[in-house]
Amino acid sequence: MKLFIKNRKNENISVLIEEQKNQKGLAIAMHGSGGFKEQPQIQIMAEAFGNNGYTVVRFDTTNTLGESDGKYEDATATNYYEDLEDVIKWSEKQEWFEEPFVLVGHSLGGLCLALYAENYPEKVKALAPISTVVSGKLSLETEGKDEWKKTGWKVEESKSKPGVIKRLPWSHMIDRQKYDILERVDRLVMPVLLIVGENDTSTPLEHQQILYEALPGKKELHVIKNAEHTFRKQEELDELKKIFNLWIKKL
Repeated sequence: MKLFIKNRKNENISVLIEEQKNQKGLAIAMHGSGGFKEQPQIQIMAEAFGNNGYTVVRFDTTNTLGESDGKYEDATATNYYEDLEDVIKWSEKQEWFEEPFVLVGHSLGGLCLALYAENYPEKVKALAPISTVVSGKLSLETEGKDEWKKTGWKVEESKSKPGVIKRLPWSHMIDRQKYDILERVDRLVMPVLLIVGENDTSTPLEHQQILYEALPGKKELHVIKNAEHTFRKQEELDELKKIFNLWIKKL
């Protein structure tokens, strides 16, 4: 079932609910910067939970390439996080809602999920921030940031939607500096799954290892060979699904 709900700014958010009749749990899935809820990797994560009896909620944040309101150039970590909170708040009033729930997502979405779990650890059963942004500070260390700062804009063609040009202002990175999973990582006591592509230059393995070492609870870190930041090839998606299936069964 797909529908639109309103966020705190009265903007439309597109939400997709895949409800299970005899659900074993609830999972909420979130895309990364410039992503959308139907991206293959988000779809694969949702399928893994659905196949294991979970009701799954996916949504497009505002200011991305999905069906929600807003423009990509206005995207910030702050607006992504607020939209996540608003979707969860809306979900709490639905008959399929159950708590604690699982949070799963990619990149900037992973950052938001982890921050939410730090703010409300009692609500989160398990956490899977995949290829996650760990902190604004670490983001500054990755390639391409000097040119972005100098010109004021990061301009690139979307690989998920070829032909669409993504323009993101440097103010996005300034906003991102407010956030750091590591500051309150001791609150992430729930099981945590980390996965990263071997050739990821945006949220590289080194960043994931820093987070992994700091996590206090049950944790896993997997590296998908030859993969970049976004998992697109069939063999990468197959491995992603396999890792998730095994992890979900342990929850």
